[in-house]
Amino acid sequence: MDILFTSSFPILSQSSRDYNHTTLCPDNQTLNSKSPNVVNPPAFGMSYFTMTLGTLSNLTALAILAHSYTRFRRWAKVPFLLLASTLLLSDLAGHLITGAFALHLHLERVKHHGAAVVVEPPETYCKLFGACMVFFGLCPLLLGSAMAVERCIGITQPLLHSTVVTMTRVRLAVLLIISMALTMAGLPLLNVGNYKPQFPGTWCFLPVNGQLSVAEVSLALAFATMGLVTLTVSLVSNTISALKLLQARLKDRTVKPNNSRRHESIMSSSQSSHRLSLDIEMITQLVVITVVSCVCWSPFLIYILMSVSRFHDGVWRSPRQCEWLLLLALRMASWNQILDPWVYILLRRAVLRRVLQLLPQERAIFTQSSSYKDSHRMNIS
Repeated sequence: MDILFTSSFPILSQSSRDYNHTTLCPDNQTLNSKSPNVVNPPAFGMSYFTMTLGTLSNLTALAILAHSYTRFRRWAKVPFLLLASTLLLSDLAGHLITGAFALHLHLERVKHHGAAVVVEPPETYCKLFGACMVFFGLCPLLLGSAMAVERCIGITQPLLHSTVVTMTRVRLAVLLIISMALTMAGLPLLNVGNYKPQFPGTWCFLPVNGQLSVAEVSLALAFATMGLVTLTVSLVSNTISALKLLQARLKDRTVKPNNSRRHESIMSSSQSSHRLSLDIEMITQLVVITVVSCVCWSPFLIYILMSVSRFHDGVWRSPRQCEWLLLLALRMASWNQILDPWVYILLRRAVLRRVLQLLPQERAIFTQSSSYKDSHRMNIS
């Protein structure tokens, strides 16, 4: 979900006493119809920068994952790579598609700059834009949660993982996630709820402010709840996985090398260390992805939940403040698609090994697996 940044926004000329004080914020569509004055047209420098950066980042990360797949296609890392690749593909598609929709609305604002009435996007266009926002917003959250659960099973129950988490089932899980997000996004297209233009008129989404119907409240609550649940599942799964890896690491430190071990024991220990290093690489990536998702998405999801559920009913805020809060939260959420690929670019095992070489106590985890061939060759000779 990529929203272009603007340097100017519509100015509200209507005084606050004309709005309904019983709601948290008035309806955006009502505001747009009463906002005749528009200031300077938007600047596109930051917009082009973020779109280009996000596209190149996702393409680079996909190339890295493709290379990793050719190296580890016989390891248990393959399901994780499939889910991660799907996540990056959804980020890339959402970045380009929603960015194109937003850019079109920006150009329309420039075209009609100075007009007496703010021109709203066509209803069909707004519905398609809103559906893309919901779909490409839910997909990364659901996929990130699925990745965390998959790694939690792989680390805590490796035997169960090898029999239950097959490539066929992972593909079915991906299809199920896409179907869930598609169903959620498609309901307003079937006249269950609606998508409306949002401030400053350059994006469309589920209405969360003002007078809402039962269907609109239900959809907004479902979107926010689903997003927060996926973040919670990711946090819990990654915490369990990290604690299990820490336990395995502490246990590995207590085992001292014995020169009388046979050749088979040495090979088994090397293979175990290699698997441990792969697990640490994947869980490190997952933890950072979860933290990034929580920081980027939590304000947007929590705002929606608080707004439509009238969490602080009676605490009235000015319409301008409500619009700015929603827009700021959306901008934070849009950065998730830009930051996700950098996790796979920077937190690769080769990069982590070089960083951990500065820490002698942690060096063995990533360096022992890299010396597997050398130790194997020495024992054969």
